[in-house]
Amino acid sequence: MEGVASNIDLEIRIFVLCKEQTYIRTMSKPMQLDLDQVIRTKSPGLYRKIPRFVVNHLKRKIHENELNEILRIYADRDGVDFAEACVSYFQLNLEVDGLAELPDTGRFIFAANHPLGGMDGICLATIIGRKYRGNIRYLVNDLLLSIKNLQSIFVPINMSGAQSKEATRAISNAYLSDNQVLYFPSGLCSRKINGQIADLPWKKSFIQKAVETQRDVIPVYFDGQNSNFFYRFANIRKFLGVKFNVESVLLSDEMFKNRGKTFRIIFGEPISYAKFDDSKSPLQWAAYVRNIVYGMSTRK
Repeated sequence: MEGVASNIDLEIRIFVLCKEQTYIRTMSKPMQLDLDQVIRTKSPGLYRKIPRFVVNHLKRKIHENELNEILRIYADRDGVDFAEACVSYFQLNLEVDGLAELPDTGRFIFAANHPLGGMDGICLATIIGRKYRGNIRYLVNDLLLSIKNLQSIFVPINMSGAQSKEATRAISNAYLSDNQVLYFPSGLCSRKINGQIADLPWKKSFIQKAVETQRDVIPVYFDGQNSNFFYRFANIRKFLGVKFNVESVLLSDEMFKNRGKTFRIIFGEPISYAKFDDSKSPLQWAAYVRNIVYGMSTRK
């Protein structure tokens, strides 16, 4: 068991290093992913101990070559334009319901379920960005800010602790701006719970911000799922008591498994911020909107 524990610890440490700094800038443009350099720079001692086959396996698992190809091909694309290019690269077919009925003007929070952990965000940025002429801001894990091509539309959120003053200011500015705000209130992508693939409970902050900045909330349902392997891995990790979401390192592989697929995206009617009164707590209102989102899954 000691050897197993040691291996798990090593994998977790590698995972954390990858999440701390995945993308690095090489001597020439465009930005490229170099897992070797990341681990060597962040932890030279650990790098000397890692067998070569482990690093090569991780490179294949995160699709280093394919990701670098995307970064090379679309180096001149930015924001919504880059997201749209990624949808084209992965040959995705997006079936959209309800977007055309939404107002062309106004300030909204688009609150969506998070089934895929990456590709769903790219698709939503593309669709909502098209309608609102690129004027969107996406609240995302601060680790994703390393993706240079999306920095113009990303607003960082620290998922593992308190927000810095700078991050708090950036979040506040996004909500106060005229941009549309896109948000996954679950924080993490969906897991399989009691045989059903669904988000974890939604956080309350988007309700509080809706009231504070007088933004109506638009519920969004994204119909998609990751592989069974992903959900089994997540459940095993939880069963073993490993706190780090180690399965997140698989999300790049899951993204490539979705190549060529069709996704259905359903937009609901705006919910007035005035509805979120004191009859429920912000957390209860968040659950209320979550229920609306999953209720839209049966829409024909």
